[in-house]
This record gives sequence, structure tokens and C-alpha cells, in this order.
Amino acid sequence: MSNARIAVVGGGLAGITAALECADAGADVTLYEGRPWLGGATFSFRRNGYLLDNGQHVALRCCTEYRRLLATLGTERQLELQPRLRIPVVDAVGRTATFSRTGLPAPLHLAGALLRFRHLSPLERAAAVRGVLALQRLDLDDPGLDDVAFGPWLRARGQSARAVERLWNLIALPTLNLQADDASLALAAFVFRTGVIDESDACDLAVPTVSLSTLHGDAARTALRARGVHVRLRTKVDRVRAVGDVFELDLRERTVEADRVVVAVPHHVAPGILPDGIVDVAATERLGLSPIVNVHLHYDRLVLESSFAAILASPPLWVFDRTASSGAEGGQLLSLSISGADDDLPHSRAQLVDRSVATLARALPRARAATLLDATVTREPAATFRGAPGSARLRPPAATRLPGLALAGAWTDTGWPATMEGAVRSGRAAAADVLSRPLSPVRRRPGLPKEAVA
Repeated sequence: MSNARIAVVGGGLAGITAALECADAGADVTLYEGRPWLGGATFSFRRNGYLLDNGQHVALRCCTEYRRLLATLGTERQLELQPRLRIPVVDAVGRTATFSRTGLPAPLHLAGALLRFRHLSPLERAAAVRGVLALQRLDLDDPGLDDVAFGPWLRARGQSARAVERLWNLIALPTLNLQADDASLALAAFVFRTGVIDESDACDLAVPTVSLSTLHGDAARTALRARGVHVRLRTKVDRVRAVGDVFELDLRERTVEADRVVVAVPHHVAPGILPDGIVDVAATERLGLSPIVNVHLHYDRLVLESSFAAILASPPLWVFDRTASSGAEGGQLLSLSISGADDDLPHSRAQLVDRSVATLARALPRARAATLLDATVTREPAATFRGAPGSARLRPPAATRLPGLALAGAWTDTGWPATMEGAVRSGRAAAADVLSRPLSPVRRRPGLPKEAVA
């Protein structure tokens, strides 16, 4: 498709992926992003001389398409992948249990971790093994799983409320951005089967060693321009219209034309950009929003000995050492990620910081004597869609009823929850759809400009 003019609306991971795929296929690609950076919700900002990520993002070994994107961007070595899963899990009074896999084949690779998990009673540990076996028996293609909530399903299979909070939510909450009680069994079963149970090494964690802007946005801008993609930052697309065999894109001060369009924006933004009837507006509203709050604490000394840990607060949270990646000098910079943060979102910065400092002081002995040098809070009120029961039927495919117009974004029907892997997969699907559409021999309306090369 060497003559196709393809517009990609949105510069997050989905849009970046779609633009790269289309450019590699020989298309003339222009990417429009309203913000001054690429990377979407994965970005960094400067504070007090160092870089802070807006939120902590991690991946698993099973996130093959996301890791493939990083390889394309040349940043795959800046994602540190564990040789084997190993998670320090600290309870509210500082007792640590290490959740780690062995080299045994699945599902035996997790048997030891479950049976030695000291934050649960022996009976709860045995019940957890039975819970894993019950998940293995599920048919992931059964649409009925999406009508059931994960938490009640777990309790019906002998999982105590404490086990749901201390074990199952350790994985469900950060991957689904919802607690188990609120999450779709279909999505939860997919996460646990694909990322934890079915393959022994799928669960190995990968954590960035650099800022998110370095890992994604900056590298993407270089890679896109090297392929001839016209990157238009600070350029908001107000509307996409189909006119004959082409599409018109309304920018702030002009209208441009494209043969094919990928709209890679969040679900609560897409209906305002797309032609009427392309997406079900009521469905996008029902998908809802699930927030994430991150608290960034700069201490005057080392308080967390590992690069990350899970803390059994209520709800559980994850804490990451971002000192090196941020360029902070002296002490230790920690980022606490609070997923499914509906209750935390309205709290003030001071309230969130004070609570986080108190949580770390209880869980990490070294934090009790440490001095806090700086603290800030970042909030993503619309971080993800809500992967609640019934959400599967609300997620549209990449292809739309207008040939040549495709959707991308982690909210589309990728089969994955709202993760970086899902975003990348959606971008590939959207690119494949628009690239498969033949061009009309008459494609140009008089008077409308083709996007000029920057």
C-alpha cells in the first residue's frame, strides 16, 4: 500500500504501533497527537531536577507484542526482565514473604510459592492451590464467564476474604485495575491463566530501568521519523468524517485528507471524534473509567532494599524504587502505585502522602527513621476502562462499518485487559485492517490539502 495516505489519531502505545506498522508497509503516514509528547498515559515530567513517571508500568514475559514494540524502538534492554518471578510481599507490620516460582513445569512452578506463603494460614494456602486448579478447568472461550464477578467466584470455591485480599488481589488489582470483587471473571481468568498459570515463565516481571518517556515516547519519535512518519504533536483532531472514498480530519485551523484512518484514543474520547454511528456511545459510557493514583516519595536514605515490593495494605499496593531511572541524587525515590483508586482519587495530596508515609513506616523498618525530602502525587482519573462483568460485549473490534476506518486502544476487543500489551495488540490489529483495504482510483477532493512533510 505504498500510495496510501494513512492518518493515525492518537500518539499512545496503540497509535505508535499502528503508525510503525503502516509505515513499514510503505504507506505515507501522519500521526496526530494533541499533547506535546508521545506515549499517551506513559509519560514522565521533571520535578526538582529529576524525572518522575506519571505512574508505574510493568510487564510480564508473556507480554510478547509489547516487548516486540520495545525491540522495534530499540529500548528492549531498558526493560529489566526477571530470570524467574520473585516478588517480596510485605504485610502491614513488616513481615516479608517471597512469592517466587520454581523451574518446574506449569502449574507446579507455583506450588511451592502458594504452600509457603506465610501471609495466609495453612488452610488458606491449600485452598489457594484448589483455586488455581479451578481456574485451569475454565474454558476461556466461554462467553458466560464475562457475566460473573471474580471475587464471588473465588469465595464460592473456598477462598477466604483474607485470601482474596492478600493473594488474589496482588495480581488482579494491578493487572485489571479493579479489585477481584468488581472484576469480570473472564478477564481475571485470562490474566491468571495467560500470565501466571499456564506457562511456567509467563509470570516473570519486567520493570523499566529508565523513565517512561525514554522507554516509549522519545524512542518512538525517533523511530517514527526514521520511517518517514510525519509526527504532529500539539495537534488535536476534532473530528473525522467520511467523504466519498476518503476521510477528512478537522484540525483546529484547517481540514486535511487521508485515505485511511486509525483512531487510537481512549473510549471516552472516541465518540466525539468519530463519525456518528461508528461506536455505540451508550456502550462506551457503560465501559466506565477506573483510576490509578501514584504517590512519589523521596527519602534521604535507602528504605526499600529490593527494586520493588508488594505491600499488604488495604487495598494492596506496589512500591517501586525509581531512584536511578529518575536521576534523583541522594537518598531513595519510591513510587507507590494504587490501582482501582476510586476511593483515593478525591483525597488531597497531603492526605495521600501522609497515609503512604505511614504505610511505609509500618511495613519497612528503615522508613521509620528516614526523612522525607519531597513528595508529590499523580492521578489518572481515566487510566483504564472498567473490566467489570459485562464489559466484553461493550468492546468493539478494530474494523468499523466504514472500510478504511479502524479503532485502536486497549479498550477495543483485544481479549486482554487494559494493559500496555493490549494497547500494542490493538494497534497492530488496526493497522492490519486499514492496510488490507484497497484504495479507490479516485481519492482526492479538490481544495483539501495533503499533509505536507515537516
